[in-house]
Amino acid sequence: MNTATSTAYSYKVVRQFAIMTVVWGIVGMGLGVFIAAQLAWPFLNLDLPWTSFGRLRPLHTNAVIFAFGGCALFATSYYSVQRTCQTTLFAPKLAAFTFWGWQLVILLAAISLPLGFTSSKEYAELEWPIDLLITIVWVAYAIVFFGTLATRKVKHIYVGNWFFGAFILTVAILHIVNNLEIPVTAMKSYSLYAGATDAMVQWWYGHNAVGFFLTAGFLGIMYYFVPKQAERPVYSYRLSIVHFWALITVYIWAGPHHLHYTALPDWAQSLGMVMSLILLAPSWGGMINGMMTLSGAWHKLRSDPILRFLVVSLAFYGMSTFEGPMMAIKTVNALSHYTDWTIGHVHAGALGWVAMVSIGALYHLIPKVFGRQQMHSIGLINTHFWLATIGTVLYIASMWVNGIAQGLMWRAINDDGTLTYSFVEALEASHPGFVVRMIGGAIFFTGMLVMAYNTWRTVQAAKPAEYDAAAQIA
Repeated sequence: MNTATSTAYSYKVVRQFAIMTVVWGIVGMGLGVFIAAQLAWPFLNLDLPWTSFGRLRPLHTNAVIFAFGGCALFATSYYSVQRTCQTTLFAPKLAAFTFWGWQLVILLAAISLPLGFTSSKEYAELEWPIDLLITIVWVAYAIVFFGTLATRKVKHIYVGNWFFGAFILTVAILHIVNNLEIPVTAMKSYSLYAGATDAMVQWWYGHNAVGFFLTAGFLGIMYYFVPKQAERPVYSYRLSIVHFWALITVYIWAGPHHLHYTALPDWAQSLGMVMSLILLAPSWGGMINGMMTLSGAWHKLRSDPILRFLVVSLAFYGMSTFEGPMMAIKTVNALSHYTDWTIGHVHAGALGWVAMVSIGALYHLIPKVFGRQQMHSIGLINTHFWLATIGTVLYIASMWVNGIAQGLMWRAINDDGTLTYSFVEALEASHPGFVVRMIGGAIFFTGMLVMAYNTWRTVQAAKPAEYDAAAQIA
């Protein structure tokens, strides 16, 4: 039938991004386990500059955020925007460019960061030539996404697409502003900003990379895949719209809470604290909306591990978005800042929320884009769920214990005003927590290997003719 191409969803790019999400998840999380082991046993740094914790740690964060998380966002947004707009992707060749361009960005990061090429900005370490490539790929992504919205066959723009759209636009602005820099060589640049201004711009970017890349984008995933997997409508569509506008209005102001007790003006620190506290309301509004979508479908959790992934991700989202505002309170921050508690908080969101909602969404869409009824093994999905959950809990609990112990030891003073504990004593007390954190990460990583096997078997069983049949617009 000659009209097949014009009446079919563009699933090829979705399949590519979905597979690479799993691949980069293994790479990024495997690297995370290795650097966690380096902190427990420093000889694993191997006395080489390229394998030192200081160079591998930014590679880990870039791999899990932009490689794993980024590919998950591309896959799920390209999948859901077509289905909610009842139209094929706008400019499919440009969409193909975003896939190959994004993989090139990741490859260049994997080469440049271990070699020591870095701008030294958290979550924005990549140097200026790679920043330019990211900008080009991101503009192409925006054209594809918003072009698909513009050519939709339905009048309404579904709320998940509002979140995806806000994430794409805001991340573009954040990337450009924070990476304004003066190149001095082919792989070295200096920020356009200086001192406290540079720090403020960096954490305006850094926290909103969390707020929009790792929250708004993944809420777009939640609002599509939770109702789909539960086979229930969103609990309150009105609440989802309120959630959207409240979240994007407040989130952008929360960055200064990373700079408590620094050279940043006190009023800016207090503003960041207040906005962080207000942020609890829209965050929990979204979490409750997702949870309540299961009204009348809670029994499905007994037999559906994919839905379990999605629901537990919401529980971790709720916990993380309570913990974050609490840690933004100055008196709490005085204890938690620079400790492992912050690391635990980040990974409650990264493993518990971002990774779990991504994994659940991938288990939902992979069979569909490959023309299968379901994944190769539901039992293996269940195994993966328990590995991910246990691994996450071990990770964050060990970091809570470590962080609070570190904060208390660092502030303890003797009657004569001298420090009770040396830094090395605090480090020794942290060692068991470092080991447990590594074990928790290894368990989570094992779950990703189980997912890779399950995905490989599912894809292996699929046939090209089934791909085409699955892509037909109903």
